[in-house]
Amino acid sequence: MGGLATMMLSSIKLEDVTVAYARHPAVHHVTGAFSKGSMTAIAGPNGAGKSTLLKAIMGELPLAGGAIDRGGLSARDFGYLPQAAEIDRQFPMSVADTVMLGAWHRSGAFQRIDRQAVARAQNALTAVGLEGFGARNIGSLSAGQFQRVLFARLLLQDAKVIILDEPFTAIDARTTRDLLDIVRRWHSDGRTIIAVLHDFDQVRAYFPETLLMAREAIEWGPTTVAMSSRNLLRARAMAESWDESADVCEEETAAA
Repeated sequence: MGGLATMMLSSIKLEDVTVAYARHPAVHHVTGAFSKGSMTAIAGPNGAGKSTLLKAIMGELPLAGGAIDRGGLSARDFGYLPQAAEIDRQFPMSVADTVMLGAWHRSGAFQRIDRQAVARAQNALTAVGLEGFGARNIGSLSAGQFQRVLFARLLLQDAKVIILDEPFTAIDARTTRDLLDIVRRWHSDGRTIIAVLHDFDQVRAYFPETLLMAREAIEWGPTTVAMSSRNLLRARAMAESWDESADVCEEETAAA
């Protein structure tokens, strides 16, 4: 009974979640739950609201409707990897300092980083295949190397929930395999994994659960069901019919 209660408290529940930008719809009426320890891909066509939903779960975007119950999880329980395009790699920072940000997430930016955290950062770099890269500037790295650095930062952060936004875009196949191995280890440790992915083969091969979106949830459940040909065709058809000038919620307007 205690274990079940803990699982329920640690799940992330979405109830009729709607998100909008300047009253234009991005996510419509999404209801479901990411159970503790689940590994879920969020898939769908471009503009489907996938990244928007991640930011809403993180609390970075306000909701236009509905609610998100994070099950008692605090901001420190979340590890977030944004899209590569959102990260400024021109900032003069070393690989080691970038990884150490994972420790600051828990200790606070103004707390002293102890030797144990430094050792953990070195171990994290070794785990992602970047031993000896600590002094390098992040601007000198390839796309794949920089993504390994960001995964090392997440390793140091040791979060209960890992949220990844297009983590394997524009990186080589070997790096993708190595990082997918890390994701699977996180999952085996009992962490909750939520990842936006565009590669449907990766979704089917590695993620047991999928939320297929086209601004609303087309299907949320086992990947074999969610990623069926019928559901993918439905998602594509909905994407082709989107009205970019629509108000935030035509359903609510009609009900009023």
